[in-house]
Amino acid sequence: MRSILSYFITRVLLTIPMLLILLTVVFLVLRVMPGDPAKSVLGAHAPKEQIELVRKNLGLDKPKFINLHGNPFDSQYFIYLYHLARFDLGKSMIWGKRPVATEIKEHFPATLELTIVSIIITLLIGIFGGAFAAHKQKSIADYGLRIYSILIYSIPVFWLGLMLQLFFGVFLGWLPVSGRIGAGIELKTITGLYILDSLLTLNFKALWSSIGHIALPSITLGLSLSGIFIRLTRANMLHMLKQDFVTAARVRGLPERTVIYKHALKNAFIPILTMMGLEFAILLAGAVLTETTFSWPGMGRYLVERILYRDFNAVQGGVVFFAILVSAVSLLVDIIYAAIDPRIRY
Repeated sequence: MRSILSYFITRVLLTIPMLLILLTVVFLVLRVMPGDPAKSVLGAHAPKEQIELVRKNLGLDKPKFINLHGNPFDSQYFIYLYHLARFDLGKSMIWGKRPVATEIKEHFPATLELTIVSIIITLLIGIFGGAFAAHKQKSIADYGLRIYSILIYSIPVFWLGLMLQLFFGVFLGWLPVSGRIGAGIELKTITGLYILDSLLTLNFKALWSSIGHIALPSITLGLSLSGIFIRLTRANMLHMLKQDFVTAARVRGLPERTVIYKHALKNAFIPILTMMGLEFAILLAGAVLTETTFSWPGMGRYLVERILYRDFNAVQGGVVFFAILVSAVSLLVDIIYAAIDPRIRY
């Protein structure tokens, strides 16, 4: 059997070409899109000389892949990879030409915090709901949870968010419908995660406000994904409940709750872990609609804003950041999976 270290090295080596393909696709897509970034910044009626100067500053005057009239590596693609290797995502074409990496650093903690809270809600509802549905197979509760899982997954996330805003924010007035923290509340940021920073600084006023502001967007995302985990957990639990070790546990007289939620659920958790990692990566990269609906100042809203402004460097930097992030999360999930289940190292 291969060791976890050799499996880790193999997965890292396999991740490198995959990441290179992802970065190449990002490069191609952004350059075949219609429109000229220089004209988007200066306007369509700007002097030709200024447009060419901006194109030169952006490196868009160079050949895309190989320079046939000089240094073959003096092309947009190799310069793009060179800057990425140095962790240089370029500078924004608007807002004072700030480094894109700095802007990502400011917006990513909001997305990360929203993702963490959302995935917790998803797992609490999905895993325990699926396990309960399997335990009560063919009961009213089972059918109800299965219908819920289908309905909640089919509802558009932005519509669900708007309905929650309307009910809890407008009609009842219980929760705020936008932003991360109340106006006028001061918070010393350490990690950029407001709930954690509030606990670290013992700022309970900011803590309560942060929880209130994150409640609706995280519930929206958490509910939307909970249906997937209910059905996945239920299917795996039904398979586990037919195994010999479950029968043996029942014969030994263990309480049914212990058999279901300790023995069966623990062994059904491996495929759930894989899905959890994938959904976590998807949430990090795809919470655009929710962030836009709730005016949440995260990466999704940041990218939408920069696309509207045709900020070429910011869009490219943001997409590349997400591509690398998803690859890293996928690698981490594979390593955890291998540590839990040694059979996949073969």
